[in-house]
Amino acid sequence: TRRRVLIEYLIENQLFADAAEAQKLASGTAFDERLQYWRRRALRETFFDTSVKASVSEAEAKKLYDDQVAQLAKAKPEEEVKASHILVKEEDKAKELAGKLKGADDKAFAEAAKANSLDPGSKEDGGNLGYFGRGQMVPQFEEAAFKLKKGEISAPIQTQFGWHIIKLDDRRDKPAPKVPEFAQVKDRIIASLMHKKAQETLDGLRSKAQLEYVDPDVKKQVEAE
Repeated sequence: TRRRVLIEYLIENQLFADAAEAQKLASGTAFDERLQYWRRRALRETFFDTSVKASVSEAEAKKLYDDQVAQLAKAKPEEEVKASHILVKEEDKAKELAGKLKGADDKAFAEAAKANSLDPGSKEDGGNLGYFGRGQMVPQFEEAAFKLKKGEISAPIQTQFGWHIIKLDDRRDKPAPKVPEFAQVKDRIIASLMHKKAQETLDGLRSKAQLEYVDPDVKKQVEAE
């Protein structure tokens, strides 16, 4: 089907071109301008293929891949904590609950969360927030959670959402991300390298060229940048 579509396109292209020749449309200012545009386009694409695309090899992409994998292997694991919380509006209510829950087990804390928490996302799951790393919670909550020991329950903590009582359920190193095989990401790496090479080449060409922006608004914008 794809071959048939391509063949029909070529046929239609030739028929239109023949009709244009018959009407003597292959001359004149408009045609010459269009021809110049397509000539520049063909030159650009040829230069890109020979000077940019051809300069990026699979070996270069593999080296970049290997370097990135090596960096991941050296990276220090990030710490994560698993916590549950109870959210209330009033400080007095938070202090009252904190007093009752001092030394409470998981079941008692979960029941208290279901009965009192105002957080709709975790309330029905006993206040469970799952695992999270640094930078994922508001600062006051994060600081308090990471200071707790496993099984420990915090004093009331205030954030913009209200007052929280936090219980630390677990602490672990964040699992390392699964590294895809080179074959899975090869095309993306090569495309990224080609984009970088193209930008470097263009910057070099621009630095050697004399460019003048005639449009005053565009010129003002360029100068501002």
